[in-house]
Amino acid sequence: MTIKTDNPDETERLAEQELKSSLNFTKSLTDQLAVFIIDILGSMWFLVCCILIFIVWITWNLNLLPWLKPFDPYPFPILELAVSLFAIVLSVSVLINQNRQGRIDKISHQVEFEVNVRAENEITKVLNMLHDIHLHLGLETKKDAELEEMKEQTDIKLIHQALDEQVVGNDAAADLPPQ
Repeated sequence: MTIKTDNPDETERLAEQELKSSLNFTKSLTDQLAVFIIDILGSMWFLVCCILIFIVWITWNLNLLPWLKPFDPYPFPILELAVSLFAIVLSVSVLINQNRQGRIDKISHQVEFEVNVRAENEITKVLNMLHDIHLHLGLETKKDAELEEMKEQTDIKLIHQALDEQVVGNDAAADLPPQ
């Protein structure tokens, strides 16, 4: 989608807003919940709280606090169960965050690719215009093969095909046993 306005600042603001809306896809309740959980579990505050809870739990159950009766004596089976269950929750949260980050990266790469293709088309057009001006002014002296190649439109399908072949070649090479 091309954004056009008479005001360049407005165009830039709209383009930035469009990009942010593409990258910020936390619209569903589950996405918002995932972001909230990830923000909490990934904070320094949460780590400090966990350490404090472990210290209090262990000192309480080693009977180092005489006014409190131990409820989970050494080797702390309840603490072990709680930490194991929490490890499951934490690892699933990490996987959710990785999937989310992968989606963000994919969108970012798509936007970057589209910008690069547009820039390539614009540069090609500018080169053609500049070459036409050069010819019009009679400044053409000799044929420049590199310039002629640069003035050609980039075939995106050809680039995709070459990349696909390279990926297939790398996958095939990875399947070969080491020598």
